[in-house]
Amino acid sequence: MHLDALRTFVTLVEIKNFTKTADKLLISQPSVSLHIKNLETIFDTQLLDRSKKGFQVTPTGDILYQRAKQILTMFENAKQEIATHHHNVSGKLTVGASLTIGEYILPTLLMDLQKHYPNLILEAVIGNTEEIVDAVKLFQVDIGLIEGQTNETEVEVYPFMEDELFFIAAPTHPLAAKEKLSIKNLQNQFWITREEGSGTREYLYHVIRKEALKAKGFLTINSHQGIKETVMQGQGVSLLSQSVIKREVTDGHLVQLPIKDRQLTRTFSCIVSPIMKEKKNVEICLNYLFHQQLLQDRYR
Repeated sequence: MHLDALRTFVTLVEIKNFTKTADKLLISQPSVSLHIKNLETIFDTQLLDRSKKGFQVTPTGDILYQRAKQILTMFENAKQEIATHHHNVSGKLTVGASLTIGEYILPTLLMDLQKHYPNLILEAVIGNTEEIVDAVKLFQVDIGLIEGQTNETEVEVYPFMEDELFFIAAPTHPLAAKEKLSIKNLQNQFWITREEGSGTREYLYHVIRKEALKAKGFLTINSHQGIKETVMQGQGVSLLSQSVIKREVTDGHLVQLPIKDRQLTRTFSCIVSPIMKEKKNVEICLNYLFHQQLLQDRYR
């Protein structure tokens, strides 16, 4: 069956080792080689450029890899839809979310979704925005929730929530003592920021460029908690989502800097591959978000 050969090829490209591919698929190494040879015969092309050090995927091999991923996904979707036709909603739904959404918003959404569909197996994958976009493209997650937008043409994007961000500092920071601040008061500050690929970092850098702010320096930390702890020690200022800082502001460990005439908002977006959108559990999740009045536009 060609599906077995395609599955072998996809696994081999991702693992990059014949022996490990055989182990994962519980087949022999000669069977792996035979599957690849059969595919090269069927498509009349060389899929792998072999050498003593290993192999490289050829341009036509990369084309087949992308299409094979889609074919295998459609096959699994069909199996699940048929199973759903005979039974209650069940199976697995993997939701990818960028850090802000994944840590502070997604848990409530998943728990509520679980109440509506108790037989659904839910799994969350958390990364930065760039990582989640890639995961949706490669079908590693069924649906993605990200901060801001993406220009990636292989996914469909739907806004589902507005988010407000605030400049923050420690209560002991000199700016915290001022009742009113202008954006120019943020000149020559030391910034604590997220890592490259983060939607929050991208937004901060956008504000800095737009307002022509000069920075004393930057410290990159790939953790919200790490950023908050550093700011609470008076080591600099930052820009974070209201959902991230709500508890620390309420407890008095952080302060929101009152910047005059500046409301900083962005859109959280739901992203999905057109192929994955046909999956029954993805459709259920999108419908759930829509009926919760989180989606602002219909996804169909």
